[in-house]
Amino acid sequence: MALVEERKDSSGRNADVVYCTFCPSKILNSGAAAFVNIEFVLPEIMCKKGGEADKREPISDYWMVEDINCFENIGVSHTVDNVKYLACADCERGPVGWHDVSTCKSYIALSRVKHEKPSSQKK
Repeated sequence: MALVEERKDSSGRNADVVYCTFCPSKILNSGAAAFVNIEFVLPEIMCKKGGEADKREPISDYWMVEDINCFENIGVSHTVDNVKYLACADCERGPVGWHDVSTCKSYIALSRVKHEKPSSQKK
């Protein structure tokens, strides 16, 4: 949990810029999402082509994005059971999170992305 606290600013939003773990693509700017602890089971990460889709991983730490237009770069799947899975739009690896069609909120798993300090805060 200490690692999660380091990733949040004083208002509970992402303090760092969020990137894809497989390529240099930026997914979210700092301050674009709020931390939430919500249980959701995501399929294991895979490429667009190939891989086994039946393996799943329960994840509970997410960045919640109120408006899908806040993303810098995200790919969205077709709807499956009122959910759209989110992946990197450049390398198409994912899912890194999910979008709830009923609430229009999106969730990015902290464990499936890379966090870096904004360039203005780097030493």
